Amino acid sequence: MGKRHAALGIKQTIRLEWMQRAANLRLAGLDKQRIRADLHEYLAERRGSGQEGMRSDQGRAFVVSCLMRTWVSPDPALVRLRDALLRVLAEQPALGLAAHWAMISAAYPFWWSVARQTGRLLALQEQVTWAQILNRLREDYGDRQSVSRYGRYVVRSFVAWGVLADTASRGCYELTTPLAIPNADLCALLFEATLHAMPEAKAELGLLLANPGFFPFRLPWVSGDVIAQQSDRMEVVRSGSEADLLLLSPGFS
Repeated sequence: MGKRHAALGIKQTIRLEWMQRAANLRLAGLDKQRIRADLHEYLAERRGSGQEGMRSDQGRAFVVSCLMRTWVSPDPALVRLRDALLRVLAEQPALGLAAHWAMISAAYPFWWSVARQTGRLLALQEQVTWAQILNRLREDYGDRQSVSRYGRYVVRSFVAWGVLADTASRGCYELTTPLAIPNADLCALLFEATLHAMPEAKAELGLLLANPGFFPFRLPWVSGDVIAQQSDRMEVVRSGSEADLLLLSPGFS
């Protein structure tokens, strides 16, 4: 397990429009120093709740660091995935939710872990509580206070992104309308991001298609052959009549 997979990392609520701001600055060709300065200024009076108001220097620094590590200065293994997802944002802005979801899942696997546990619960019931999600997370990360604190930030980010909705009961959430993923190339990028979020960096295609971490989306059915045509950063291994296995190509894991 690498450092990305062991770290929790999400120390504040991350709003979707903040992610888009960071991506737009990267698309505009600004250097890292200018992007960081812009984000600090932009977030000086923007809170995770969506309301305006001064925030602490430390809280702002956590958010800026997350945005930078996602869209501006990701791990070297994620750079080509980042570039491909930036093209999606530039060419298909209506699919921005999926692009941002893929990139933050790859950069911060804890985000993906919270999504997976949330999706597992939503597959069984119409509503899910924070207590239920936390119990599942403790199975993976242990009973640490940081798991509860940072996991709650991720769930509040889900609400801010519009993929979960608050209910009348505090700490209880319901699913919103999933976004349909219309093409195989974006589906392949979501799978690639998920492999980066997994310590083993491999998974059966059928399990990826049904993975609960994709609860905000409706994925099209795609074959291993189609996925293999979309990217040279993934390989499809087939053994006889067994299921297709997707794994990251050497140099991208």
